[in-house]
Amino acid sequence: MTKFAVAYSDLREGDAAGIALGTTLLEKIGGTPDVIIIFISPDSDQQAILSALQRTCQPEQMLGCSSAGEFTGEVLSEGLACALAIRSDELFFSVGLGRELSKGHTQAGRTIVSAFRYPEMPRALYRTALLLTDILSGGAEDLIASISQQTDGTFHIFGGGAGDNARFARTPVFFGTEIYDDAAVALEILSKKPVGIGSHHGWHPVTEPMLVTRADGLRLISLDGRPALDVFQEYAQATGQTLDLANPVPFFLHNVLGIDAGLGLYKLRAPLAVHADGSFTCATEVPEGAIVSIMSGVLEAAVDAASQAAQMALRQMHACEPGMTLFFDCVVTRLRMGDEFTEELHAVQHIVGAPGFVGCNTHGQVVSGEGQFSGFHNCNAVVCILPA
Repeated sequence: MTKFAVAYSDLREGDAAGIALGTTLLEKIGGTPDVIIIFISPDSDQQAILSALQRTCQPEQMLGCSSAGEFTGEVLSEGLACALAIRSDELFFSVGLGRELSKGHTQAGRTIVSAFRYPEMPRALYRTALLLTDILSGGAEDLIASISQQTDGTFHIFGGGAGDNARFARTPVFFGTEIYDDAAVALEILSKKPVGIGSHHGWHPVTEPMLVTRADGLRLISLDGRPALDVFQEYAQATGQTLDLANPVPFFLHNVLGIDAGLGLYKLRAPLAVHADGSFTCATEVPEGAIVSIMSGVLEAAVDAASQAAQMALRQMHACEPGMTLFFDCVVTRLRMGDEFTEELHAVQHIVGAPGFVGCNTHGQVVSGEGQFSGFHNCNAVVCILPA
């Protein structure tokens, strides 16, 4: 039997918020949780909330991350702490932490996987991992690849990059009551029942393909040998849009970059800031040599993308009853949609029909597994359905 409980708090005082979360979770779940997953706004006292929640609930394991907008089936806002508690004799959990991501991802992936229990439980047919990572460390795709390699590709992976409301100043993850920068945390989920994962985005290319001729980490410097800014300014002028160099975010919310991955698929990368030399800072690396296009998407397409992600996840349940939905979507999507972002949440809830729902906006989304467009993305909707 598996029990789920979701709680949220908008209390400003961290200790009170943690106690309120813990009290609600205990009342709903009726015992000590096996694991708590928590998302906490960067404007909250994250340490106080984690400590108070641990004292109140005493979960076997706890993990989470800083977020860029938080939601449950009852509420959508900024400045919240929201948590999911799980107690089960059918789902089995372990948590791994990888540190010093900026020094390399192979060792971090190995350390994370060393905490996993799947070699001891061969009867657990379905292997899934929730991965949360400090996006400012970079290399999220390398970390996903490392974890996949360490587990011989037997895990489906989902999750996101920790957020700070698009400030890109500090994006930590949580392991127990500790807060870590330059780190990633992963929750191993072993189950005899299927876990459904789906992802989709509603963007399409609107320019001819271009070659990334120079890039450095998160900085996109030139396209087809020209400053990246020149290319975007020409596109803005041709389409009657305004690219204000002092405040480029409104333009970038509706015009992102897509890396051509073949077969008509694109990995999205969101530009964030313009530099004096005509380069951009992007939310995720754009590698030199990549073929890219400027992408566009209407708001209705974002809702449709969330619906398609939910449908994909639901199909993977193979008629097993959904018990809880985890949903991750990009902070860029929330900012461009404003109040209409609730339509995405309603679309997912309508498709899945499960009673529980929890998630957050992230600075990038993780998805890897059979039938998935694997890797690290921006502006994607990622849905995970856990079995009842």
